[in-house]
Amino acid sequence: MSQVQLSDVTKVYDDVLAVEDIDLAVQDGEFLVMVGPSGCGKSTTLRMIAGLETITAGEIAIGDLVVNDVRPQDRNIAMVFQNYALYPHMTVRENMSFGLRLSEEYSDEEIDERVEAAADLLEIPELLDQLPKQLSGGQQQRVALGRSIVRDPDVFLMDEPLSNLDAKLRTQMRTELQRIHEELGVTTIYVTHDQTEAMTMGDRIVILNEGEIQQVDEPSVCYDRPNNKFVAGFIGSPSMNFFDVDVTPTDEGVLVTGDGFEATLPVALAAGPYTLGVRPEDFTVASGSGHLETVVDVVEPMGSDNFLYLRPPEGDGEIVARVDSEFHPEPGEPLALGFEPADVHFFDASGKRVSLGDESEFVTGH
Repeated sequence: MSQVQLSDVTKVYDDVLAVEDIDLAVQDGEFLVMVGPSGCGKSTTLRMIAGLETITAGEIAIGDLVVNDVRPQDRNIAMVFQNYALYPHMTVRENMSFGLRLSEEYSDEEIDERVEAAADLLEIPELLDQLPKQLSGGQQQRVALGRSIVRDPDVFLMDEPLSNLDAKLRTQMRTELQRIHEELGVTTIYVTHDQTEAMTMGDRIVILNEGEIQQVDEPSVCYDRPNNKFVAGFIGSPSMNFFDVDVTPTDEGVLVTGDGFEATLPVALAAGPYTLGVRPEDFTVASGSGHLETVVDVVEPMGSDNFLYLRPPEGDGEIVARVDSEFHPEPGEPLALGFEPADVHFFDASGKRVSLGDESEFVTGH
C-alpha cells in the first residue's frame, strides 16, 4: 500500500512559519496536485515527504510506516524536479540506470529490462544511446521521468517538472504524465503554481496559502464551490470578480447593493455586509439595464472568446467579463452586466464562502 498520511505537520525555519498543521491523506494510486502562490509551502511540504527537509512537528507516514526518522533513500519514493539533473557525459540509458547500478539489488539483465520498459512507456527507445545535449527539453524531461520510473517507487513526488518547457510542450507533457499515471497507477503528489495544470491533471487538488491548506477537493468542486475568497480568486482565469455589497432581506429574497451595483436575488441570506463574487463567464451582457452598469475599457480577443475589461461609469475598479468572440464592443461603450442567482458567491467578513443551499432552497417569494 502506498497511501501518504500527513498529520499536524509543521515546518518552522528560524522564526518563519513555513507550513502549519497540515493534515492530508493521499490515497493509494491517487494523482494529487498541490497548488498555490509562490511561498505558500507546497514545495516545502513535498520535500518533507521526501525526507529532504526535517519536520518541526507532526507525523508523516508512507503506507504503514512512519517515516519521520527514515532516510530519504529508504522511503522508496522517486522525486522529479524542475531541473532535469541529467549527467551530461552519460547516455540516456546510463542516466536512467545510474541509480539502480548503485544498488547491488539488481542484475545487469534486470536493469536493462527496466530501462527498456520505461523507455517504451515514455516512447523514447530510440534515444537510449544519445547524450542529454542531443535532446530537446521535452525529451530530457522524459529521461528524468524514466530515471524515476525504473526504480518502481511506492510514491512519485514531482516538483514543478514542466515549468522549464514552452507552453505547447507543457500541454503535451501534461497529457503524457496523465497517460503514464494511468498505466503505472503509482501514488503521485505533484506540485505546481500553474492552476491549469492543477485543474486538468489532479484527481484532487490541494490549495495552499501562507502555509495552510485552504481546500482539498476535486478540481470541479474547488471551482464551483470554493471554501473561501482566496480559493475563489486563485482558481479560474481570469479571476473571479469581487464586489463589496450590503444585503437586506425582502419578500422576494434579498436586495444586494454596492457601489454602482443593485440586484434583487431570490436567495435566503441574513442581512449584513458581504463580498459578492461573479466569475467572468457568468456575466450576461446587455445594452439595456442590468445589475451593474459599466463602461468598456479594453477588449482582449482570445480566439474563441473575448475578455472585456470594464469599469464603473464613475469610480475606480476593474471588472472582467468573458463573452463570445462575435461580441466586440468599442472602448467607451456603456454595457449593463447581469447574472443568474445560482452563479453568484457570497463571502462573509472572514472570507469564508456562505452556503446558499441548492437551487431548490432559493427563496422564490412569499
